[in-house]
Amino acid sequence: MSHRDRFDEIPRDIHVVGVHRGPRRRGRGWIVFAWAALATGVLVVVGLLALNRIDPTFSLPFIPTPSPTSTAASGPTTPAVTVITDPKDIPSGVNAAITVLNGTPTEDADETLGAKLTSEGWTVTGTANASSRDIADTAVYYSTADLEGVALGLGKKLGTDAVQLSDANPGSPITIVIGADYKG
Repeated sequence: MSHRDRFDEIPRDIHVVGVHRGPRRRGRGWIVFAWAALATGVLVVVGLLALNRIDPTFSLPFIPTPSPTSTAASGPTTPAVTVITDPKDIPSGVNAAITVLNGTPTEDADETLGAKLTSEGWTVTGTANASSRDIADTAVYYSTADLEGVALGLGKKLGTDAVQLSDANPGSPITIVIGADYKG
């Protein structure tokens, strides 16, 4: 038994279409697509920016990456750094372990320089080929400010002014990259 009320009968002169049965607006699919494309674009840009900050070797052409601090840019307010050319002068407690990377086509240049530095009393913990074998200029990279004097001394020994503070080699306090200009 069903009880009918006034809502069960709809007058015939009213043309009511239920909301769920209403005609679809034109272009509705494009609006959804535009929002999805915008969200995808935002996520890609945020991901690339995060990757640029996390991985120092990853760079984007439209995002300037900060260059490593160079000792040549030191101003007059910077205290003088003592250049250390003898490993016996390294302060105790300072880890000045050296990694030598060969950036030249000359085979075993890294091992030759590593053996030479070891015979002079320096601590060489590793030698290997650099990621590129056509590097033009020899460079010395140091990971912390307390190694600047040691890095400058090694740069002087190797005949290079390219000495830079860099976090590109986190496993090595000092990294020497041999370039084609090295006359060892």
